[in-house]
Amino acid sequence: MNSLKSVNSVKEQIDLGNLPKHIAVIMDGNGRWAKQQGFLDRVFGHRNALQAVRDVIEGCGELHIEYLTLYAFSTENWNRPKTEVDALMILLVKTIKDELPTMMKNNVRLETIGNTESLPQTSQKELKKAIQQTKDNTGLTVTLALSYSGKWDIVEATKKLAKAVQEGKIQVDDISEDLFSHSLDTFGMPDPDLMIRTGGDHRISNFLLWQLAYSELYIFDDLLWPDFRKQHLHEAILDYQNRERRFGKTSEQIQVSN
Repeated sequence: MNSLKSVNSVKEQIDLGNLPKHIAVIMDGNGRWAKQQGFLDRVFGHRNALQAVRDVIEGCGELHIEYLTLYAFSTENWNRPKTEVDALMILLVKTIKDELPTMMKNNVRLETIGNTESLPQTSQKELKKAIQQTKDNTGLTVTLALSYSGKWDIVEATKKLAKAVQEGKIQVDDISEDLFSHSLDTFGMPDPDLMIRTGGDHRISNFLLWQLAYSELYIFDDLLWPDFRKQHLHEAILDYQNRERRFGKTSEQIQVSN
Protein backbone atom coordinates (compact mmCIF):
# COMPACT_ATOMS: atom_id res chain seq x y z
CA MET A 1 0.00 0.00 0.00
CA ASN A 2 2.83 2.37 0.80
CA SER A 3 5.10 1.91 -2.21
CA LEU A 4 6.34 5.27 -3.48
CA LYS A 5 5.34 6.00 -7.05
CA SER A 6 6.38 8.90 -9.24
CA VAL A 7 4.58 12.17 -8.58
CA ASN A 8 3.14 12.62 -12.06
CA SER A 9 2.11 9.01 -12.70
CA VAL A 10 0.01 8.87 -9.54
CA LYS A 11 -1.45 12.37 -9.86
CA GLU A 12 -2.49 11.73 -13.45
CA GLN A 13 -4.59 8.76 -12.33
CA ILE A 14 -6.62 10.82 -9.86
CA ASP A 15 -10.28 11.32 -10.86
CA LEU A 16 -10.89 15.04 -10.35
CA GLY A 17 -14.61 14.35 -10.27
CA ASN A 18 -14.35 12.05 -7.25
CA LEU A 19 -12.18 13.92 -4.75
CA PRO A 20 -12.63 13.83 -0.99
CA LYS A 21 -14.19 17.08 0.16
CA HIS A 22 -12.44 16.96 3.54
CA ILE A 23 -9.13 15.30 4.41
CA ALA A 24 -7.93 14.90 8.01
CA VAL A 25 -4.32 14.09 8.89
CA ILE A 26 -2.63 12.65 11.97
CA MET A 27 0.93 13.91 11.56
CA ASP A 28 2.79 11.22 13.48
CA GLY A 29 6.46 10.31 13.74
CA ASN A 30 8.33 13.57 14.29
CA GLY A 31 10.10 12.35 17.41
CA ARG A 32 11.08 9.02 15.86
CA TRP A 33 12.33 10.82 12.76
CA ALA A 34 14.59 13.03 14.89
CA LYS A 35 15.94 9.95 16.68
CA GLN A 36 16.67 8.24 13.36
CA GLN A 37 18.64 11.32 12.31
CA GLY A 38 20.75 11.04 15.45
CA PHE A 39 19.17 13.89 17.43
CA LEU A 40 18.08 13.48 21.05
CA ASP A 41 15.86 16.58 20.92
CA ARG A 42 12.43 15.60 19.56
CA VAL A 43 11.81 19.24 18.61
CA PHE A 44 14.26 18.77 15.75
CA GLY A 45 11.67 16.47 14.17
CA HIS A 46 8.88 19.02 14.65
CA ARG A 47 10.96 21.73 12.97
CA ASN A 48 11.74 19.51 10.01
CA ALA A 49 8.06 18.61 9.61
CA LEU A 50 7.17 22.07 8.28
CA GLN A 51 7.91 21.09 4.68
CA ALA A 52 5.47 18.20 5.02
CA VAL A 53 2.81 20.65 6.21
CA ARG A 54 3.53 22.94 3.26
CA ASP A 55 3.34 20.01 0.84
CA VAL A 56 0.01 18.69 2.09
CA ILE A 57 -1.50 22.19 2.05
CA GLU A 58 -0.17 22.94 -1.44
CA GLY A 59 -1.20 19.50 -2.69
CA CYS A 60 -4.76 19.90 -1.42
CA GLY A 61 -4.93 23.41 -2.86
CA GLU A 62 -3.77 22.25 -6.28
CA LEU A 63 -6.48 19.59 -6.37
CA HIS A 64 -9.13 22.02 -5.06
CA ILE A 65 -9.82 19.99 -1.94
CA GLU A 66 -12.12 22.15 0.18
CA TYR A 67 -11.11 21.23 3.76
CA LEU A 68 -7.90 19.99 5.39
CA THR A 69 -7.70 19.36 9.15
CA LEU A 70 -4.31 18.77 10.77
CA TYR A 71 -3.97 17.18 14.22
CA ALA A 72 -1.30 19.58 15.46
CA PHE A 73 -1.49 19.27 19.26
CA SER A 74 -3.76 17.01 21.30
CA THR A 75 -5.00 17.54 24.85
CA GLU A 76 -2.80 14.60 25.84
CA ASN A 77 0.27 16.35 24.40
CA TRP A 78 0.23 18.69 27.40
CA ASN A 79 1.62 15.72 29.35
CA ARG A 80 4.85 15.75 27.35
CA PRO A 81 8.05 17.23 28.86
CA LYS A 82 7.65 20.97 29.48
CA THR A 83 10.69 21.79 27.36
CA GLU A 84 9.11 20.07 24.35
CA VAL A 85 5.71 21.71 24.89
CA ASP A 86 7.29 25.16 25.26
CA ALA A 87 9.34 24.64 22.11
CA LEU A 88 6.24 23.53 20.20
CA MET A 89 4.34 26.65 21.24
CA ILE A 90 7.24 28.86 20.12
CA LEU A 91 7.40 26.94 16.84
CA LEU A 92 3.64 27.39 16.36
CA VAL A 93 3.89 31.17 16.68
CA LYS A 94 6.90 31.39 14.34
CA THR A 95 5.30 29.13 11.74
CA ILE A 96 2.05 31.11 11.64
CA LYS A 97 3.97 34.36 11.24
CA ASP A 98 6.19 32.94 8.50
CA GLU A 99 3.39 31.19 6.57
CA LEU A 100 0.74 33.92 6.71
CA PRO A 101 1.93 35.69 3.50
CA THR A 102 1.86 32.35 1.64
CA MET A 103 -1.63 31.59 2.93
CA MET A 104 -2.82 34.96 1.67
CA LYS A 105 -1.13 34.44 -1.71
CA ASN A 106 -2.70 30.97 -2.10
CA ASN A 107 -6.19 32.03 -0.94
CA VAL A 108 -6.04 29.70 2.11
CA ARG A 109 -8.39 30.29 5.04
CA LEU A 110 -7.13 29.31 8.51
CA GLU A 111 -9.38 27.96 11.27
CA THR A 112 -8.82 26.17 14.58
CA ILE A 113 -10.65 23.62 16.68
CA GLY A 114 -9.92 22.67 20.26
CA ASN A 115 -9.50 24.35 23.61
CA THR A 116 -7.33 27.13 22.20
CA GLU A 117 -7.89 29.21 25.35
CA SER A 118 -5.46 26.83 27.06
CA LEU A 119 -2.66 27.90 24.70
CA PRO A 120 -0.13 30.59 25.71
CA GLN A 121 -1.32 34.15 25.07
CA THR A 122 1.28 34.70 22.35
CA SER A 123 0.02 31.63 20.48
CA GLN A 124 -3.59 32.74 20.83
CA LYS A 125 -2.70 36.21 19.57
CA GLU A 126 -0.98 34.97 16.41
CA LEU A 127 -3.77 32.49 15.72
CA LYS A 128 -6.47 35.14 16.04
CA LYS A 129 -4.48 37.49 13.80
CA ALA A 130 -4.05 34.85 11.07
CA ILE A 131 -7.68 33.73 11.28
CA GLN A 132 -8.86 37.33 10.97
CA GLN A 133 -6.57 38.12 8.03
CA THR A 134 -7.53 34.97 6.09
CA LYS A 135 -11.27 34.91 6.90
CA ASP A 136 -12.31 36.21 3.48
CA ASN A 137 -10.14 33.78 1.50
CA THR A 138 -12.22 31.38 -0.56
CA GLY A 139 -9.81 28.54 -1.31
CA LEU A 140 -8.74 25.64 0.88
CA THR A 141 -9.81 25.85 4.54
CA VAL A 142 -6.97 24.60 6.76
CA THR A 143 -8.04 23.77 10.30
CA LEU A 144 -5.45 23.27 13.02
CA ALA A 145 -6.60 20.96 15.82
CA LEU A 146 -4.85 22.49 18.83
CA SER A 147 -5.30 21.31 22.41
CA TYR A 148 -7.94 19.10 20.86
CA SER A 149 -9.28 15.62 21.44
CA GLY A 150 -12.38 13.85 20.24
CA LYS A 151 -13.50 13.10 23.80
CA TRP A 152 -13.10 16.77 24.75
CA ASP A 153 -15.17 17.77 21.73
CA ILE A 154 -17.98 15.34 22.60
CA VAL A 155 -18.03 16.38 26.27
CA GLU A 156 -18.17 20.08 25.35
CA ALA A 157 -21.02 19.43 22.89
CA THR A 158 -22.89 17.51 25.61
CA LYS A 159 -22.47 20.45 28.02
CA LYS A 160 -23.88 22.86 25.42
CA LEU A 161 -26.94 20.69 24.86
CA ALA A 162 -27.45 20.09 28.60
CA LYS A 163 -27.33 23.85 29.20
CA ALA A 164 -29.82 24.44 26.39
CA VAL A 165 -32.20 21.91 27.97
CA GLN A 166 -31.70 23.46 31.40
CA GLU A 167 -32.52 26.91 30.04
CA GLY A 168 -35.63 25.60 28.30
CA LYS A 169 -34.33 26.39 24.80
CA ILE A 170 -34.72 22.75 23.68
CA GLN A 171 -36.35 19.58 24.95
CA VAL A 172 -34.43 16.34 25.55
CA ASP A 173 -36.32 14.72 22.69
CA ASP A 174 -35.06 17.48 20.36
CA ILE A 175 -31.53 16.12 20.62
CA SER A 176 -30.63 14.27 17.43
CA GLU A 177 -27.45 13.30 15.59
CA ASP A 178 -27.80 16.44 13.49
CA LEU A 179 -28.21 18.72 16.52
CA PHE A 180 -25.30 17.03 18.26
CA SER A 181 -23.10 17.51 15.17
CA HIS A 182 -24.04 21.20 15.16
CA SER A 183 -22.79 21.45 18.75
CA LEU A 184 -19.33 20.08 18.00
CA ASP A 185 -16.30 22.29 17.47
CA THR A 186 -16.23 21.26 13.80
CA PHE A 187 -19.64 22.79 13.09
CA GLY A 188 -19.68 24.32 9.62
CA MET A 189 -17.41 21.79 7.95
CA PRO A 190 -18.31 18.35 6.54
CA ASP A 191 -17.08 15.19 8.22
CA PRO A 192 -13.76 13.95 6.78
CA ASP A 193 -14.04 11.65 3.79
CA LEU A 194 -10.42 10.52 4.17
CA MET A 195 -8.16 10.33 7.20
CA ILE A 196 -4.43 9.92 6.57
CA ARG A 197 -1.99 8.82 9.26
CA THR A 198 1.78 8.55 9.03
CA GLY A 199 4.02 6.67 11.45
CA GLY A 200 2.49 3.21 11.18
CA ASP A 201 0.13 3.19 14.17
CA HIS A 202 -3.31 1.82 13.28
CA ARG A 203 -5.48 3.93 15.58
CA ILE A 204 -7.21 7.31 15.50
CA SER A 205 -5.69 8.57 18.77
CA ASN A 206 -8.69 10.49 20.11
CA PHE A 207 -8.99 12.53 16.90
CA LEU A 208 -12.44 13.56 15.58
CA LEU A 209 -14.09 10.53 17.20
CA TRP A 210 -17.62 11.48 16.15
CA GLN A 211 -16.68 12.89 12.76
CA LEU A 212 -14.58 9.92 11.58
CA ALA A 213 -17.47 7.43 11.88
CA TYR A 214 -17.50 6.67 8.13
CA SER A 215 -14.18 8.14 7.00
CA GLU A 216 -11.84 6.04 4.89
CA LEU A 217 -8.51 5.49 6.68
CA TYR A 218 -5.14 5.38 4.94
CA ILE A 219 -2.11 4.42 7.04
CA PHE A 220 1.50 4.92 5.94
CA ASP A 221 3.26 2.10 7.78
CA ASP A 222 6.85 3.05 6.93
CA LEU A 223 6.58 6.81 6.48
CA LEU A 224 7.21 9.33 9.26
CA TRP A 225 5.58 12.74 8.97
CA PRO A 226 8.70 14.85 8.17
CA ASP A 227 9.16 12.75 5.00
CA PHE A 228 5.56 13.22 3.77
CA ARG A 229 5.33 14.89 0.35
CA LYS A 230 2.70 15.60 -2.30
CA GLN A 231 3.13 12.21 -3.96
CA HIS A 232 2.06 10.56 -0.70
CA LEU A 233 -1.09 12.68 -0.65
CA HIS A 234 -1.80 11.66 -4.24
CA GLU A 235 -1.25 7.99 -3.36
CA ALA A 236 -3.74 8.18 -0.48
CA ILE A 237 -6.36 9.94 -2.61
CA LEU A 238 -5.99 7.42 -5.43
CA ASP A 239 -6.46 4.57 -2.97
CA TYR A 240 -9.54 6.35 -1.56
CA GLN A 241 -11.03 6.57 -5.05
CA ASN A 242 -10.63 2.82 -5.55
CA ARG A 243 -12.76 2.02 -2.51
CA GLU A 244 -16.51 1.52 -2.33
CA ARG A 245 -18.10 3.74 0.32
CA ARG A 246 -21.26 1.99 1.50
CA PHE A 247 -22.22 3.88 4.70
CA GLY A 248 -23.87 0.75 6.08
CA LYS A 249 -25.62 -0.20 2.83
CA THR A 250 -24.88 -3.18 0.59
CA SER A 251 -22.91 -2.97 -2.64
CA GLU A 252 -26.10 -3.66 -4.59
CA GLN A 253 -27.88 -0.74 -2.94
CA ILE A 254 -25.00 1.59 -3.76
CA GLN A 255 -24.99 0.50 -7.40
CA VAL A 256 -28.75 1.07 -7.71
CA SER A 257 -28.55 4.56 -6.15
CA ASN A 258 -25.75 5.47 -8.57
